[in-house]
Amino acid sequence: MNPPDMPVTGRLAGRVALVTGAGSCAPGWGNGRATAVLFSRAGAHVVVTDRDLPAAEATATLIREEGGACDVAALDVLDEEETNRIVAETVARHGRLDILHCNVGRGAPGGPIEMSVETFRAQLDINCTSVFIGSKAVLPVMVRQGRGVINTVGSIGGLRHLGHDHAGYSAGKAALVQLTRQIAVRHAPDGIRANTIIPGMMDTPLIAHRIARQGNRGDANAIQEEARRRVPMGRRGDAWDVAYAALFLASDEARYITGTELLVDGGFMSKTV
Repeated sequence: MNPPDMPVTGRLAGRVALVTGAGSCAPGWGNGRATAVLFSRAGAHVVVTDRDLPAAEATATLIREEGGACDVAALDVLDEEETNRIVAETVARHGRLDILHCNVGRGAPGGPIEMSVETFRAQLDINCTSVFIGSKAVLPVMVRQGRGVINTVGSIGGLRHLGHDHAGYSAGKAALVQLTRQIAVRHAPDGIRANTIIPGMMDTPLIAHRIARQGNRGDANAIQEEARRRVPMGRRGDAWDVAYAALFLASDEARYITGTELLVDGGFMSKTV
C-alpha cells in the first residue's frame, strides 16, 4: 500500500504533532502509522505514541529513515497521569504542541442483550473518554498558544447500523462526534479547531486482525466483497486516505473548518441500501 504521489512538503512546517495509536497491530500501514509518517513528511515534529511501544518504535523508525524528526513513547490513552506527563514533556522539549491527532479506537461485537455492561462501558471509554483525557491535557497548552488543532477519528459505525451489532463501539463513536463539536465551539475563540474524520470501510491491518479475533464476519475475501457490493466506489479505502484527510484538517488550508465531520467513505453514507 503506497501513498498517492501528492506534494506535502512544508504544510506542517514548524508544528509539533502528537499522534495516539501511531503503531499498528500487524505489519503494514494502519491509520495512525500513515498519519504520523505523513505529518512528518509535511514538516511536523511528530510525537509517536502507542500502547504497544515496539509498534510505536517501528513507526518512528520509518520517520527517521526518511530524515524526519520524532519522539516516541508508550501511552495508554486511558491513563490520565501518563497522558499529562507526555504532554508536559513534549512542551518542555519543544516549547509548544500544535496538533493532537486521536486515532485510538476499538470495537467489540454484540447488541444490548448479549454485551455485558462492563464491555459496554469499556467501549465508551476507549472510543470517547480517551479523547476527553487527551483533549483535557492539551487544551490549556493550545489556549496559551492561541492556536491548535484536535483531530478525532470516528467511524461510519457511529452514524449508522452497518448490518452487524457493535452497540458499544457505535455509541462511543457517536459520542465522540458530539464531544469534538463541543470542543470546537467552546475553543474557537481561542484559535483552536476540532474536527472528526469519519472513515468508512478501510483496508488496514486491523481488518485482518479483527477477522482472526472475532471470527464472525467471514474471511478476508468476504470482507473485500462486502466493500465491492456496498461502497459506491466499489472498493475499500486505505490508511493513506485517512492520513491525507488528517493532514488537510491539521493544516492552515482548513483554517475556517471546525466542529464538523469529514467523511472518508467512498460514498457509503450517501447510499441507502
